[in-house]
Amino acid sequence: MFIINFIRGFFMALADSVPGVSGGTIAFLLGFYDNFINSLNALVSIKSSREEKKKSLIFLIKLGIGWVIGFLLSMIILSSIFEKEIYKISSVFIGFIVLAIPIVIKEEKDSIVGKYKNIIFTIVGILIVAAITYFNPSGGDGFKLSLDNLSIGLGLYVFFVGMIAISAMVLPGISGSTLLLIFGLYVPIVNAIKETLKINLSYLPILIIFGLGVIAGIVSVIRLLKYVLENYRSQVIYLILGLMIGSLYAVFMGPTTLETPKDPMSLKTFSIVYFVIGGAVIFALQQLKVFFEKK
Repeated sequence: MFIINFIRGFFMALADSVPGVSGGTIAFLLGFYDNFINSLNALVSIKSSREEKKKSLIFLIKLGIGWVIGFLLSMIILSSIFEKEIYKISSVFIGFIVLAIPIVIKEEKDSIVGKYKNIIFTIVGILIVAAITYFNPSGGDGFKLSLDNLSIGLGLYVFFVGMIAISAMVLPGISGSTLLLIFGLYVPIVNAIKETLKINLSYLPILIIFGLGVIAGIVSVIRLLKYVLENYRSQVIYLILGLMIGSLYAVFMGPTTLETPKDPMSLKTFSIVYFVIGGAVIFALQQLKVFFEKK
């Protein structure tokens, strides 16, 4: 099971590190999402037994090793090509999302069919992402995250965006990286990680602040997420679909949030080839789920 969980974590990291589909969506597509959420909940819950915590920790460590390796590889590669190839990469993200939506509908058919009044939650999800994107507080100017530019205001901003982003990363729907892109922190965080890996420690304090926000987000959202999935699954699935649909708009507007803003993606800059590649990856992941289920 180590290899299987390593692969699962690796693909989650690839999703978490790029705007488009969240790691939670990948966990959902690969069929281990509920196990992932229950394991996180067992670690943060005081009601979990020692045996439950141990079992959950072992599972998450296996997953985490794959996640760390996948994330670092993604950061090293993406930091050098993201801004230059933003339109091609965004086309891949669109392929991810468009192909993932029908798969989520198929997998959660029992939560959707006959419960169409909950479509209001889909509309809410679309409006949430559209509003966040439209009222993007970064103004497209980006941020400098080195120690020379660190302030209390910037630190608080990074902390709370970290909380929000990790909440999205564990929730199937909008990607946490998409939210970082919306809030103007995606490229700065990617560059900060790359610089820290080069032993440029001036970026380390802001990454620690971001990491504390991530931890706070996990602790605060996991128990709530487990509760609503168990008691309001249909509403949550409809909301997730709305978030995914809304994230299409966020990805199209993503180039405007770069440190050097570019025009939103248009039909002229959209690449059908890279869109197909993105869709093919999602299809391959679904086939990988079938393979895992036979193990």
